[in-house]
Amino acid sequence: MTIRVIIVDDQAMVRAGFAALLAAQSDIDVVGEAPDGRQGVEVSRTVHPDVVLMDVRMPEMDGLAAARALLSPPPGVVHRPKVLMLTTFDVDDYVYEALRAGASGFLLKDAPPADLISAVRIVAAGDALLAPSVTRRLIADFARQRPAPPSGGPALRLNGLTPRETEVLELIARGLSNQEIAARLVLAEQTVKTHIGRVLAKLGLRDRAQAVIFAYESGLVAPGEG
Repeated sequence: MTIRVIIVDDQAMVRAGFAALLAAQSDIDVVGEAPDGRQGVEVSRTVHPDVVLMDVRMPEMDGLAAARALLSPPPGVVHRPKVLMLTTFDVDDYVYEALRAGASGFLLKDAPPADLISAVRIVAAGDALLAPSVTRRLIADFARQRPAPPSGGPALRLNGLTPRETEVLELIARGLSNQEIAARLVLAEQTVKTHIGRVLAKLGLRDRAQAVIFAYESGLVAPGEG
């Protein structure tokens, strides 16, 4: 199945370069582009892409506001693409907030071409782009800057998880892949995927990215541990 992508970035050369790279892939189709977040939202709601590559800093409407508009649309709008944030910086508060809003991850603009192609495929498949160590550091940095979680709220929602599910959530938050979690807990990888699916369903989370954010905000893990 072809992955439909739009590119939202205020730099024309960036859009052109990414479009040429992605369009050369047999399984990716670039169906639109936009120079700012507001137009990006309009294009997305017109062409219904699978993945939106979204720059963080743009005029008119920045990437965070645009991601929120796409991922929490008004009544009557049913299309919700996956959003992959693009940033020039490896630590950016906008990216953290975008993950909280439901973005599936982020990628540095100067990442190798192969990483961009892989990122689009990973996000389109429903996974979060959280493997790079820089992502774990970013989430940990911003979690460290925030006050301790209040009693109740996210912490209470942990009570709905089984001990094994809680363990799996903790390992996700520490940046382990499914394969690494399976090895750590001596489980089949498919069993790990089942546990993750149940964790997301019980906590009402979209994907792995939001699971990591939840684990920090609930106090299940603290920055710098492990």
